[in-house]
Amino acid sequence: MSDEHVVVITTTDSEESAGRLAAAVVEARLAACVQVGGPVRSVYRWEGEVRDEREWQLWAKTTRDRLAGLTDFIQTNHPYDTPEVVALPVLGGSPAYLGWVTEATR
Repeated sequence: MSDEHVVVITTTDSEESAGRLAAAVVEARLAACVQVGGPVRSVYRWEGEVRDEREWQLWAKTTRDRLAGLTDFIQTNHPYDTPEVVALPVLGGSPAYLGWVTEATR
């Protein structure tokens, strides 16, 4: 069952923005749960310069078949022009938890 699940990571520029995006994703059943952590320090290159900023990180637990919809949703509803959307495969985990993730995204 674990190969059916992914964790999707994105970041936002504020705790409020992260909370709104997390709630909208769960409400749309594109993820069963989204954890918001932060602030985190992000150092990255954007528009030719190196930036060092505070961001809030979101970890969305979902199923592989919801990944395209979640990606589209984030890209449409995110405050950034080019939001981070990275999907990591789930290699294992509690069968009960993974079953809940599947059920909550239906």
